[in-house]
Amino acid sequence: MNRDHFDGSVRNLQGRGKTALGAVTGRARQQVEGAYDQAAGAAQYAYGEARDTVNDLRRDGERFIDETSARAHALADEAEQRRQAIADRGYALADEAQRRGRHYRGEAVRHGRAVAARADENKAVTLALVAAAAFGLGWLLRPSR
Repeated sequence: MNRDHFDGSVRNLQGRGKTALGAVTGRARQQVEGAYDQAAGAAQYAYGEARDTVNDLRRDGERFIDETSARAHALADEAEQRRQAIADRGYALADEAQRRGRHYRGEAVRHGRAVAARADENKAVTLALVAAAAFGLGWLLRPSR
């Protein structure tokens, strides 16, 4: 309730009193003034209602803005956390891929050295295998007639 509610209600009651008193005493002017005060009081009361409604809507709007802003900040924080988690996972996967790559490279070097050592020990067999592989590859890749 605001000041316009109160003043409008008081003026309306005063107008009713004037109208009633004018009716009892037979004074038309007092009745008209009472009716005028009643109408003015009702208008002032309605203005007070409108002010309260506008203030309520403004308050609701501010609360909505605050809640929306808080929700937007929460969503932004959540998105940042998810982005960071994805980045951390990406770094972890990259580290794991490097670790595995080093491991497999080491295994390949070790196996390659073992094959080279075995080929060095068995030169005649190695030469025969290379010649057979070259012949087979040449035969497979020859132009067909």
